[in-house]
Amino acid sequence: MTSKKKYHAYGIGAALVDTEIEVEDHELVNFGIEKGLMTLVDETRQQSLMEQLADHLTVAQRTSGGSGANSIIALSGFGGTSFYSCKVADDENGRFYLADLDAAGVHHPGDNSLPKGTTGKCLVLITPDAERTMNTYLGISETVSTANLDMEAIADSQFIYIEGYLVTSPSGREAAIKARQHAEQNGTKTALSLSDPGMVDHFREGLDAMIGDGVDLLFCNRDEAMSWTGENDIAAVVEGMKSTAATFAITLGAEGALIFDGENLHNIEPIAVTAVDTNGAGDMFAGAFLYGITQGMTFNQAGRLASTAAAAIVAQFGPRLHLDQHKGILETVLNNQ
Repeated sequence: MTSKKKYHAYGIGAALVDTEIEVEDHELVNFGIEKGLMTLVDETRQQSLMEQLADHLTVAQRTSGGSGANSIIALSGFGGTSFYSCKVADDENGRFYLADLDAAGVHHPGDNSLPKGTTGKCLVLITPDAERTMNTYLGISETVSTANLDMEAIADSQFIYIEGYLVTSPSGREAAIKARQHAEQNGTKTALSLSDPGMVDHFREGLDAMIGDGVDLLFCNRDEAMSWTGENDIAAVVEGMKSTAATFAITLGAEGALIFDGENLHNIEPIAVTAVDTNGAGDMFAGAFLYGITQGMTFNQAGRLASTAAAAIVAQFGPRLHLDQHKGILETVLNNQ
């Protein structure tokens, strides 16, 4: 895909400062936490969990996170141009968050007149099977709204990428809908991630509104796709997804991915690695895939890039790759075309 637009992708989503901690499965049970899902909590509950886990190993550096941000940062790491709209508060975490976006080469609205409040935080709990379970306090991110959109940047982007988690916030959902509509009016392709099985199960009506008559590209994992379509057979799932998106990618964990390019279905082979942390794997897949197709790669090529990058993520702690890893992955995939 060639374009004279300034940005390869414009993202909108939550701004969350991530902390990753290793836990045992029985501790999730003791804490009353449902494994493998994202659960919204208040600040008191999150702080209580942090205090109870104070003696546990923190396995990744504090990072600017949120699903959409992880994807946009990944695209930037491969060399893409990007813009991210979010909402942080005038506190230490908020200033850290924007500085981290700057360091990653992601454009954003700036830090002038940040509002008072608390920047969102995500406690990511990693079990020995590498599964990630998230407890999220949205903080001021819960009030992200149309006021945080940059309409000029949306119009000047090849893709807009919408984080499905926005569906939990009335103002965030409204912002997602307005962003999609503005993109459609300005020749910007639309992409959305279903984000989490819990979003599909509990916020279906809101996601339908965010998707509208359909998006150009949808990202989801197998569980989300099955819940979305109401089908259990993967062939039926694929057929069901075609009414939601012109093209889509369904990640299958250790089995790779299925990608529909609008005409043909591609089986993307998995990359064999020893998984230690699945946090950010889907986000990396989406970011790498968006990078690939905005650079003129075929869907199959972009899928192989995305699969390779996601495999690298699950083989280490934390949702981000180092810059040299991006370069090495890109060179490997390009050399093997």
